[in-house]
Amino acid sequence: MRIQVRINEEGALRNQRYAFSDKYTLVTELMQNARRADARRVEVLYDEGAKVLRIIDDGCGIEDFQKLLTFNESGWANSICREERAFGIGFSKCLYSATRCVVVSRGQKIDFMTDAALKREPIEVINVPDERQTVVELHEVLLPGLKTRLSTVASGFPIAVCFNGIEISRIHAIERLAFTPTEIGEVYLTGTQDGKYSTDTLVFLQGFCVMRPSGFDPEHVNVVHLDSQKFMARLPDRDKLIDEEDQYRRIDGCLKSLWRQAVIAAKTELEPEVFVDLFFKAMSRWGHLDLLNTVPLLPKCLCQRIVGYPLQEAYESRQYLEPVGRCLTRSEIEGGRTVLAELDSTRSENVACWMLAKAKGYIVFSAVSLHRDHWAHPYTRVLDDAPVQVDAVGAHCRGMLEGRWIWTEVILCDAVSLTLGDERVEIADEGVYHEGSIFIPAGEASGEPVRQASDFIDEHDQFLYDYRDADRAALADLILRLRATDPNVTLRSLVQGLKLEQYPLLQGKTFRLKVGHRRGEHAVELVA
Repeated sequence: MRIQVRINEEGALRNQRYAFSDKYTLVTELMQNARRADARRVEVLYDEGAKVLRIIDDGCGIEDFQKLLTFNESGWANSICREERAFGIGFSKCLYSATRCVVVSRGQKIDFMTDAALKREPIEVINVPDERQTVVELHEVLLPGLKTRLSTVASGFPIAVCFNGIEISRIHAIERLAFTPTEIGEVYLTGTQDGKYSTDTLVFLQGFCVMRPSGFDPEHVNVVHLDSQKFMARLPDRDKLIDEEDQYRRIDGCLKSLWRQAVIAAKTELEPEVFVDLFFKAMSRWGHLDLLNTVPLLPKCLCQRIVGYPLQEAYESRQYLEPVGRCLTRSEIEGGRTVLAELDSTRSENVACWMLAKAKGYIVFSAVSLHRDHWAHPYTRVLDDAPVQVDAVGAHCRGMLEGRWIWTEVILCDAVSLTLGDERVEIADEGVYHEGSIFIPAGEASGEPVRQASDFIDEHDQFLYDYRDADRAALADLILRLRATDPNVTLRSLVQGLKLEQYPLLQGKTFRLKVGHRRGEHAVELVA
């Protein structure tokens, strides 16, 4: 016994209605037919109330109506079939989307009910006056919001498209932008003149989008029209490429290559500072940072001065930093007039490094953002987690901060000494947290150093605003008490904070108080 592959024609006709996943494919397939027929214009007319769709084009028309209704047999010329892979299934969508279909072209007309056609009942072709247009009219077609959808669908279509008499703006069509011929097709890169690149890319095949990013700016996007001989869309909707991930990498590689050409041209034409300022971010995104290796300037966006008090920023901005404002030169870096320091985000383990960098006037620099062979790397000091030695100069006294979130030792001194190798600086006006202690020099009176000790974020990733404010106030109060020199003034201040007037039992009483050196050694005696 022998068997062979056969086709159940009844089943094929019945199941073809489920092949298309998008009902709007009905319109795009008819637009595609118009383009292939060398039309210069296609008009879409839709009466949503009557559910009647009409597609009119000025192309060469339909020579053989039988091929129009023959599944999987294309009536197009061999060149179109070869270049665009026209398979002859597009018009079949009409049979499953409408109840009645009317087609007029080249002096001939067919008018039939689609149910009867799918049962393969004969359809009569009649002669009519030749209007030199092809008209496809479909009845009982549901296409809500077609105008909005068509505006998106037609944005890259190569011929004029009108909807109910109004021409649609085709802002991504080949004739609307400055495209560059490449091995994958026509490519337009946005931002090559000013460096304002986009990571979003619209990819079209045969006039329709096959790759679309989400949430993109249609006026600021890369556009690719693929060569239809080298790329193929998934049937029947043709809305995605076959082997999409592999093709995306191929497209991205082409864009990367074009960006390199654009950056090299800009590097030749522009002054170095203008070039770096405009194109650094584009070079970073598209992998061309090596082109900066021979430029004797550093990007401004990588260099910052420490102008405020370094602290653990948590969810807040790093307000203690500000941009340098100009491109630092290679000569001043190599000559030592400006020192670059690479520092990670501020945390309790490295705040001493930040304080040293601030005191020395170092520029905080993101060396990791440059190419590995950039000239600046040998001149960048990596201070993060450097073994900075912190000492109290002229220590006066010590106390414990017992806050709501922070418990740490507080050391009052004349100044704080920071030493790294053979470098040493003294800080007299700002506190420094280091290894479980807060060093408070003579010029520090605020409670802000608690924000070097902690970021005040709990295990649920919540920022503890109240705890931060309470501990900041507690440290300021502790500093005030530790610096007190008048016993009478100090005790009055403490008693005022206790709000003893709220206790009727104590009102009018006189006590004798003796303060011990430790908690539990204080003595209180009622006198009267």
